Amino acid sequence: MSFTGNYDTKFQPVVDRFVKNFSEYGDIGASCSATVEGEFVLDIHHGHRDAEKSLPWEADTIVNVYSTTKTMTFLCILLLVERGQLSVKDKVAKYWSEFAQNGKEDIEVRHFLSHSAGLSGLDERTDPDDLYNWEKIVGLLAAQAPWWEPGTKSGYHALTQGYLLGEVVKRITGKSIGTFFKDEIATPLDADFHIGVDPKHFDRIAELIPPPEAEPDPNAPAPDLESIGMRTFMNPSSNIGQTRTAGWRQAEIPAANGHGNARSVAQVQTVLANHGSAFGVDLLSKDTCFSVMEEQTNGMDLVLGVPMVFGLGYGLRSESSPIGVNPNTCFWGGYGGSSIVVDLDSRACFSYVMNKMEAGALGDPRGFGLGAAFFSSV
Repeated sequence: MSFTGNYDTKFQPVVDRFVKNFSEYGDIGASCSATVEGEFVLDIHHGHRDAEKSLPWEADTIVNVYSTTKTMTFLCILLLVERGQLSVKDKVAKYWSEFAQNGKEDIEVRHFLSHSAGLSGLDERTDPDDLYNWEKIVGLLAAQAPWWEPGTKSGYHALTQGYLLGEVVKRITGKSIGTFFKDEIATPLDADFHIGVDPKHFDRIAELIPPPEAEPDPNAPAPDLESIGMRTFMNPSSNIGQTRTAGWRQAEIPAANGHGNARSVAQVQTVLANHGSAFGVDLLSKDTCFSVMEEQTNGMDLVLGVPMVFGLGYGLRSESSPIGVNPNTCFWGGYGGSSIVVDLDSRACFSYVMNKMEAGALGDPRGFGLGAAFFSSV
């Protein structure tokens, strides 16, 4: 198999694994990039951006990366911390007065970052297109009571986290989070990542190919529709078909609809991996970067149903999530398979982005296998 791009031969095992993803895991289009000490050591892509395999995956192809978007939102918050405009221990109501309703007066910004605010879903029924209506969603979140005691446990805020953090950014800066991210992070770094895509880029977007339908298990118990997990994913909800619409692409859904490729994801997250500086741009201090590793929650996630350790936004390396090889490693992934891993100890950053989706909510063996090969080679 031929592929396009460049890499340091030290990382040949990653390239071999990338090839294997196409031959054994059926990848259709994908990109894989990595940096060490602020420099690219791997940047490759291959395949097609459509299911029919008629359109090649180019160097500038971008695709919806779902929850990998969240890590861009986290950096926006960290940048405000760096500038002294925000403390993660501040009460949200300090910036967003309407939020102090229904038992939410003491919720802190860090609770948004660690998925522990108790607002993983909405009580009032919404339609998928409501995700494009920022004021409606943040208004519902401001009025709603938490589903559990804030700060005590994590429950993955799959879609709501971006609105919660984005509204804090908007209240402080006067800018939408997509605009703030573009102006303060993406443009300075020359990173091709978008939270809210200008239509001029639509023809570069790869189509997401839905994961295969799971075979129903006749012996499985009926799902508990009243569980926090079911309520979270049922409302607000979205569907993969939406990602092909102009409405979805142009909206700012900062937990789910970022568009980029492995190069741009790694380009931005290298700021964190390289202790605040990347590609000639100084954004954060080393202390702000390492604050990400401060454990906020540790235990069974109420939505994901697996043990999770959360720092400030990112998932942290742990016994239950043995990502990477060094203690100060954090990560996240997107529905369908995209992933980002940051190792602050070795100042290394790795990303994988694809268009053929698998069922995993936070990545799958394709990306994590590539990541394992990369970090064992660093």
